[in-house]
Amino acid sequence: MLRRLVGAVLVMLAVSTLVFFMIRLVPGDPIAVMLADAGSEEAREAMIRRLGLDQPLIVQFGKWFWGMLHGDLGASIYGSNQPVSAILMEALPRTMSLAFLSFVIAMIIAVPAGIISATRKNTGADTAVSLFAFLGLSMPDFWLAIMLIIIFAANLQWLPAIGYEPLSAGFWPWLSHLILPSIAIGTGFSAIIARMIRSSMLEVLQADYMRTAASKGLTQRVMLLRHALPNALIPVVTVIGIAFALLISGAVVVENVFAIKGLGRVLIQGIQNRDYPVVQGAVLLVSAFFVLSNLAVDLLYAVIDPRIRYS
Repeated sequence: MLRRLVGAVLVMLAVSTLVFFMIRLVPGDPIAVMLADAGSEEAREAMIRRLGLDQPLIVQFGKWFWGMLHGDLGASIYGSNQPVSAILMEALPRTMSLAFLSFVIAMIIAVPAGIISATRKNTGADTAVSLFAFLGLSMPDFWLAIMLIIIFAANLQWLPAIGYEPLSAGFWPWLSHLILPSIAIGTGFSAIIARMIRSSMLEVLQADYMRTAASKGLTQRVMLLRHALPNALIPVVTVIGIAFALLISGAVVVENVFAIKGLGRVLIQGIQNRDYPVVQGAVLLVSAFFVLSNLAVDLLYAVIDPRIRYS
């Protein structure tokens, strides 16, 4: 565990370094974006000095890196000069709420579908699950999001089409604004996980210990839930860990469709505005979720299968 924690810290340091220098390769001038055509050359020079962009890159990086180590991600250079940490903390609950609900929906669909498909191989149920997985992987999430808005928001008027309400405003207002975007994101991931569960379960069901369990007279429910499913979860947990990180970072399009100002939308706006501190902070936060998800998956292996020991 200690070795993996040290490795996670080193990965984060490497990511922060890469992000700082790579964002500056993006074409465009942040000062030109801020001043548009209204600023004079004197105003431009003053803005460059105020933001420290006239200093060598290595000096800028040193200041930013030192501030990052102390929890200071800098301030936005576009707009109100708001601290980056405040921008990210405002967007994070929205993205986390969306990712969590999308994950729950994906698992509610995927686990039963994968088990049914594996236990009823080459039947109509298996074909239906395979067709669902094919459609789920084929449909772009933005197209599904638009269809959901047309059907459930515009025509039936059951749910709101855009926006976000914090949980403090009430459970139903919070949930109602997240149902449609969560379905749009979770459907594709449920298809991936369902196929993984099916494949892993089929392999486990053919194992010798499953035949031994059947010969002892165990019911199919006990065999599936106590013997087959835990042993089939190792490859599935890997996919689930990566999927949850992708849910956090991959909701950019859906957040824009539903006008939810989460991390994805903040990141896109930061890139468009050449807002270096915002982009650096957002990418660093997203990469942290990937690192932590992989770390959690590594630790869960030993919990799911006690035979696994890390040397």
